[in-house]
Amino acid sequence: MLELSALGLLQLQPMHGYRLKQKLELFMSSCISVNYGAIYPLLKRLEERGQIATIAEEAGDAGCPRKIYGITAKGRELWRKKMLEHPQESWVNSGSRFQIKFFFFGDLEPEERMKLLEHRLRACYTRQDYIESLKSEYPLTDDYQFASRDRCKSVLASEIEWLTEQLAKEKSALAGVRESPTSPESADSQGKILITHPLR
Repeated sequence: MLELSALGLLQLQPMHGYRLKQKLELFMSSCISVNYGAIYPLLKRLEERGQIATIAEEAGDAGCPRKIYGITAKGRELWRKKMLEHPQESWVNSGSRFQIKFFFFGDLEPEERMKLLEHRLRACYTRQDYIESLKSEYPLTDDYQFASRDRCKSVLASEIEWLTEQLAKEKSALAGVRESPTSPESADSQGKILITHPLR
């Protein structure tokens, strides 16, 4: 996830390692652990593989020069591959990975954004069904356990609602681009795209 995040931020603008760490902390610290011990070895690996390159140097606070890194065409290719892949990982990690991907949605095509949203929505429905299936197998015994389960269900339901809204926006925007004045049947009487069923 750190590689995906770093490449995404370097795609937005070139920067040195310290600035990259600051932006990772600002935008993604709730999803990944951010520390120098991981960032600088990562930048070295990416540069050795030709996915980023040193484009300039500037003086640092301690007098040592700082390398300014920019992403290469090879790096952009890797970033897109990582954006569109669905690695097998834990529920917690998959959620963090999706949040990172969503931050960079503006650099994807509408169809690509929709596929990622649909995949995450299906995963959420599967998780919801799984939690419900455990109720009889693992009965709860006190108020704290009930409150914890209800909180988990509430967070999941909230994500499903949010994903459904985002997907509807993407579909509406894409239909608006494709729709011609001679095909009004694709919209309702108020010009809104009709969504006939939830994605399951």
